[in-house]
Amino acid sequence: MANSNIPTLAQHVAAVKQGKRRFENAFQGVARMILENEIEKVVVNARTTYDFKIFRQGRRHPVGMFDEINSFVAFVKDAAEGGSSKEMAFVLVGEPGNGKTFFVEYLCGRYREFIARAENRKYTFRFVGMDRLGSYGKIAQIESQTYEDPMILAMNLFDDPAENRRWLAEKGKFSDAEIEKLYADYRPLGACTSYIWNDIRNFSDGKMDEMLKFVEIMPVPLTESLGTLTGKYAAKDKITSSAVDLLGEESIQRLLHISDTHNPYRFDLRRGALARVAGGGIHFSDEIYKNKKDLVQVYLGVIQNRMIEMDGYRWPIDTLIIATSNNAEFNRFLAEKEEAPIVDRCRVCYVSHNTNYKMQRELTGYAIGSETKTTLTKEQLHQDPNLNYAASVSFILSRLPRSEKLTPIETMKLAAGEVAGEKSIKALSEVIDSLNQEPDITRRFGQKGLGQRNLGRAVQLLGESSETNEGRCMFAYDIFGAVEKIILDYVSDANDRGKYLEDLKIAKELYRERIMTEMFNAYMDEPQAIRKDVMNYVNMIIGIDAENLGPDKMWKYKDPQTGQLRALKIDERFIRSVEERLGLKTEEQCETFRTSIRKIYGQKISVDPNYDFMDNLELVKAVTDVRLKSDIAGAGSLIGALANRTNEENQKLYDRMISTMLDKLGYCRTCAQKTIEYFCTQEDEA
Repeated sequence: MANSNIPTLAQHVAAVKQGKRRFENAFQGVARMILENEIEKVVVNARTTYDFKIFRQGRRHPVGMFDEINSFVAFVKDAAEGGSSKEMAFVLVGEPGNGKTFFVEYLCGRYREFIARAENRKYTFRFVGMDRLGSYGKIAQIESQTYEDPMILAMNLFDDPAENRRWLAEKGKFSDAEIEKLYADYRPLGACTSYIWNDIRNFSDGKMDEMLKFVEIMPVPLTESLGTLTGKYAAKDKITSSAVDLLGEESIQRLLHISDTHNPYRFDLRRGALARVAGGGIHFSDEIYKNKKDLVQVYLGVIQNRMIEMDGYRWPIDTLIIATSNNAEFNRFLAEKEEAPIVDRCRVCYVSHNTNYKMQRELTGYAIGSETKTTLTKEQLHQDPNLNYAASVSFILSRLPRSEKLTPIETMKLAAGEVAGEKSIKALSEVIDSLNQEPDITRRFGQKGLGQRNLGRAVQLLGESSETNEGRCMFAYDIFGAVEKIILDYVSDANDRGKYLEDLKIAKELYRERIMTEMFNAYMDEPQAIRKDVMNYVNMIIGIDAENLGPDKMWKYKDPQTGQLRALKIDERFIRSVEERLGLKTEEQCETFRTSIRKIYGQKISVDPNYDFMDNLELVKAVTDVRLKSDIAGAGSLIGALANRTNEENQKLYDRMISTMLDKLGYCRTCAQKTIEYFCTQEDEA
């Protein structure tokens, strides 16, 4: 019989009324979990969207995926409010390695943490003392197989609905309005629970107080390895998979105890994946369209009716169903026209690759790994400070489709929210809109490219190479060779392969420009040298027309970063040199460029006082070229001085730059020497 320490059904109902416990369905729970957290407005590819902070927590979390997450939140919210989504599954379709499974598993992890909090715990019930009834053999305890909520039992205590409402009003002190709200989530008891409850009714002569002594309230177990609350069903091959894996089957062990052959408790539902998440959980079907047809038909019934059906018996379930599929399987499935009903029950969300190279740094960090790396001989392995950048731009460029309106570099910069010369974010928006009209999904923006798994493989190749192990450093330039090998080995389509190799050339040019900047910083013995010179140019062209500019060309201005007054000497020779490097020949061209820089300054500084124009690659390159090739070492260039170290002065310069790179710029001796060596060659110049 019921233990006196365990709360009774009446006590549970009272706790729900007082707000200490909750009665909500899976959609309401997930929606509340997401919307209780901070929500931020962000601009992505020229569109305002929302960033839900719950998806940005922890050491490894989804990066980007703004549109996909917004679609998912809207889907769950609609289902929570009783919309058509509650009869659908949410299916993420996309290329392999773009984060679909990672996103779902992250969501399930967050949901488990959310439900583990005392105020959010899910409860169910079990029947005790069943051996007293006679027809259950030695079975003494029977748990609700689908983890039904005690409130569902409370709404089904009597055959007469009016009596149920009276009981809730009396025991739970619910008002009529509150009872109506509860009944919005009403569902009947599952077949076996209903059958057992009827047996208990007959045994107790219909006396409710006696019947309730057979009921114990218990929390739904949260053990992840049991697949309760969040469960995953991965598609298996044609022979080993069957509907039993999802729905359950008749249990021989139970039949040995149960004398009544009509009792639906003879079916063991927990043998299937669905019953274990039926009490307000999340069911994750990995590669749903890889399943054979009869399993897909099972999903068809489960998705729409939210029922487990066997031999005419029915068990209502409360489950959020999320699935994934890759493009190839989904297209194959769509081609079979008779399978249209299942697609009709799905809210399909096409998942694109990440196309923001700044965000890709975080994903590249995941691929490289945060643990301290070692060589094969267990010595510490250093990471070139430019490695993450080199890998990130290589992969991002492969994911950006070609366009007549924008160059690949302009597309990359605009997609990261940066300045791309004269091109505005509107141009990118137009490109995305026209591409998204394509009926072939893989031709849409960000839908095709090298995925995260390929990035992991490239990092593995870099880590296993003899150069890396001998030099005890993952040198950034070597990643390009690894990526090239991945493209040749893993990309089967000749057109794609050709495009990715072209993208790799552009990535090398961008790396070259970054190294020019690094070398100047090393030469100046100052990590932010180029940044300061770029900001000097910007401030000079703002101050050149100032009214308070004296004959000494000194201009006083308020630094937006520190708020202090600063003095700057306007050097017109420096301004002209930079503009010549930018290819601006006439006075009109120079004035147009200056106006655009002033406009950007006005827009950006008001929002971000630390904005430094370092994303304006053309300007950074021009300033670097002016300082590197004209100001350094008199007539001789820095490249010449570093390449020819036969005299003492050049050797001193080389040694000083190496020590700056080691002490201030994060290099080790291997990557410092290799970077200078690369800088002295003419390779990859745009």
